[in-house]
Amino acid sequence: MTDTQIPVLDWSRFTSGTDREGFVADLSKACRDTGFFLVTGHGIPQSLIDKTLSKADEFFALPTDEKSKLDIRTVGNNRGWSGPGTENLDDSKPDQVDRKEAFNTGLEFEPDDPRLTTQPFRGMNAWPDVPGFRETVMTYFDAVHNLGVELHRAIALDLGLPEHYFAPFLNEPLATLRMLRYPGGDGVEGIGAGEHTDYGSITVLYSDGEPGLQVRPRGKDWIDVPLVPGAFIINIADCLMRWTNDIYVSTPHRVKIPKQARRSIAFFLDPNPDALIEALPGTGAAKYPPVTGAEYLKMRLDATYAEKITA
Repeated sequence: MTDTQIPVLDWSRFTSGTDREGFVADLSKACRDTGFFLVTGHGIPQSLIDKTLSKADEFFALPTDEKSKLDIRTVGNNRGWSGPGTENLDDSKPDQVDRKEAFNTGLEFEPDDPRLTTQPFRGMNAWPDVPGFRETVMTYFDAVHNLGVELHRAIALDLGLPEHYFAPFLNEPLATLRMLRYPGGDGVEGIGAGEHTDYGSITVLYSDGEPGLQVRPRGKDWIDVPLVPGAFIINIADCLMRWTNDIYVSTPHRVKIPKQARRSIAFFLDPNPDALIEALPGTGAAKYPPVTGAEYLKMRLDATYAEKITA
């Protein structure tokens, strides 16, 4: 760990078996204190990360009328392009829209997969006419999905649960891979992404290194997330805070308008649609009623978009 308020943890300490207990102890403190930590030693090739960022650049450079064909409000199921001015993440400022654009993908399905008609938020991904985009994005999706599930092994141990406790709840997740672009500019009014917390279990974020992401731990002022080349930024999200009966903290964060265009890729690991989210064993009397993963995601998404999307 470092002396920063947001610790940097080497995941290979756990996976190599050289310091599993130490890693879990450090993760435990981060999940309870700031709800944010950085992960190095994750094993995801930098070449794949860079290629995915490059494909995002190609997509965002398309003409608006081309991107509009993949609008999230028409594609549905939280997939597709979210254009500038269509989201407002800060509920306390209803007139302030986020200065960003995004592109969402989820799990891939064959057209005849029965889950498309029997489970909410299941749908076909919409793909732009960018060579190699689909293959690159889904390879990256699989890599960060695996990392997110694996990190839950340490989370389970910290909470006194069997190491693979969370795996059955995350194997067919309502996960979203979101490519983001924040246009830069000195002296520009507004916000890149308003103050908010994330919805799911954890978020696995990669940023291109341009500053802008800030976190507001409980009882403290905003702090910048440190820039560590090659590291993923991990944060606890609302669903896991609820699952742990508020033992873990889902911390508000925002993105300030950067001086130069900022790119990031966020992987929101929401549980399976039928996963029952209720107070975990050993966390005390439940503070919240049980809810399924799909019910919780719909509740949160309905409050986010300026124009409601269809589930």
